[in-house]
Amino acid sequence: MPDMFIMHTPIGKLAVHTDAQSITGVDYAARGSVTKTLHSPLQRKIKRQLEAYFRKPQQEFDLPLQVSGTDFQKKVWRIMQQIPAGRTLQYGEVARRLHSSPRAVGNACRANPIPLIIPCHRIVAKHGLGGFSGKRTGVTVERKRWLLQHEGAL
Repeated sequence: MPDMFIMHTPIGKLAVHTDAQSITGVDYAARGSVTKTLHSPLQRKIKRQLEAYFRKPQQEFDLPLQVSGTDFQKKVWRIMQQIPAGRTLQYGEVARRLHSSPRAVGNACRANPIPLIIPCHRIVAKHGLGGFSGKRTGVTVERKRWLLQHEGAL
């Protein structure tokens, strides 16, 4: 049964979507009240690990994920999960590994259903940050900048 909880973080409210066994989505800039009672041991584990990440960005996530996407998107997301905190890869580097294009990698980043835990913010442009969540400016790009600074990548 799908469920969701909302928590405060230094980058705003996060909505974390779960089913009985895994995380199914994370939304930045969630609307609604912060959830006071978490309904499952999984939700409590997710919240603990996210809080630990915001205290110490080298926190590695050990959480079950349920993602839906194309085979190509899943390949990009697997590469993202291998990038350690404090490091980045360029869209072009990922594209070369997958024999694809930087634009296709960017589209897979934008389609990432579980940002932060699948760290799409660690994929950057050749010159600069690049976009984030389908945006090139504004609060979403500032969120990417904050995350990379938090991790020591900028």
